[in-house]
Amino acid sequence: MADVLELRQYTLRPGRRDDLIDLFDREFVETQEAVGAQVLGQFRDLDDENRFVWLRGFADMPARGKALAEFYGGPVWAAHRDSANDTMIDSDDVLLLCPVTDFTLSGRTRGGDTTLVTVTLYHLPSGGEDAFLDFFADAVRPLLTETGAPPLAVLRTLRAENNFPALPVREDANVVAWVGSFRGPDDLAEHVRLLGRETRWTHDTLPELTRQLGRPPEQLQLAPTSRSLIR
Repeated sequence: MADVLELRQYTLRPGRRDDLIDLFDREFVETQEAVGAQVLGQFRDLDDENRFVWLRGFADMPARGKALAEFYGGPVWAAHRDSANDTMIDSDDVLLLCPVTDFTLSGRTRGGDTTLVTVTLYHLPSGGEDAFLDFFADAVRPLLTETGAPPLAVLRTLRAENNFPALPVREDANVVAWVGSFRGPDDLAEHVRLLGRETRWTHDTLPELTRQLGRPPEQLQLAPTSRSLIR
């Protein structure tokens, strides 16, 4: 189980996303896992054709520092870094997170049916995350589950010193995130429809959720690549 996670969003050069995905899925999955990183999910952002999103995990912060030093100082990255970097405009939009609930992908295999994965980011004022997580567990999660979107994972910002400074992480962020999985866009639309018809959501939960946020939430709608574990 990963107790440290990175949500990485890359802005790519126009038309280069499939080039990076082909390279990534071929060269950067098993080779990262061999040094202690867990490649959990790789995705095409459905709202931005030039954005690649992926999720990486580590057992803890010391394991993160060791794994990143070994991978980025090793022969595989040396052989392919120029090709990878040539596809990118920006790779610094990185959130350092930790799981709030059990987040295990044991028994899953890479590949399989194509699905739709969502990552919803709630941006919170400093100090508001504990109360928000209690509210999420008591009021939000039950409604999500009842309307067809049980969270696969709930994550929060991890306050820890970046122990691999060569790869920046966002220090301005304070988020709670939940990851959802749907069979496709129709299932997501049905979830949104059912949630919108719930008076508990529209009259009570949504206004309180909005009140607690520092700014409007973001939702990433993501298509897993052929080798993504999360799907």
